[in-house]
Amino acid sequence: MTEETAQPSRPSSRRRLWLALPLVVFAGMALVFKLALTTGDPSKLPSALIGKPVPVFVLPAVDGLLRDGVEVPGFRSEDLSKGQVSVLNVFASWCGPCHEEHPVLMQLAARTGFQLVGLSYKDDPADARRFLGKLGNPYVMVGQDAKGRVALDFGVYGVPETFVVDAKGRIAYKHVGPLTDETVRTGLLPAIAAAAKN
Repeated sequence: MTEETAQPSRPSSRRRLWLALPLVVFAGMALVFKLALTTGDPSKLPSALIGKPVPVFVLPAVDGLLRDGVEVPGFRSEDLSKGQVSVLNVFASWCGPCHEEHPVLMQLAARTGFQLVGLSYKDDPADARRFLGKLGNPYVMVGQDAKGRVALDFGVYGVPETFVVDAKGRIAYKHVGPLTDETVRTGLLPAIAAAAKN
């Protein structure tokens, strides 16, 4: 056995660099994504629809949904342009953050100067009824968006999302994520007040 064959071959430093490169690139990308997620504010995601009319749509009622013993109607785009400000909340019973924000919506429903409407996103009507029956129904109208097409037209990234629509039917404000007391006070209520002046 020669001296060359007795010693195991060692990879060259260049080959080791090429083997480590994908790991270094992946670690760098993971760090960038982590920083973007932890320092970014998802509620500040831009919307190309701000200042534009709401999409044209018709949403049926959530079958069997009642509020104070009266059937809750669905709604259409024209219902958001009848001379008053509307707050459109996109929710789903299967959405954890929607459960978190629900008490805030119940408090919001007690305010005046706007109508609060709900868009049930890709939800089973029975589940939506149970969700609102258990936690309370803050909405004057609830539309069933079974396939998510209307939400897509609104540019919804995920649930929950909330829109302020002025009295002329133009989208004035968008909030991504669950509403909190702070986001209502610092974002939503000022947007409602501004939309009421237009």
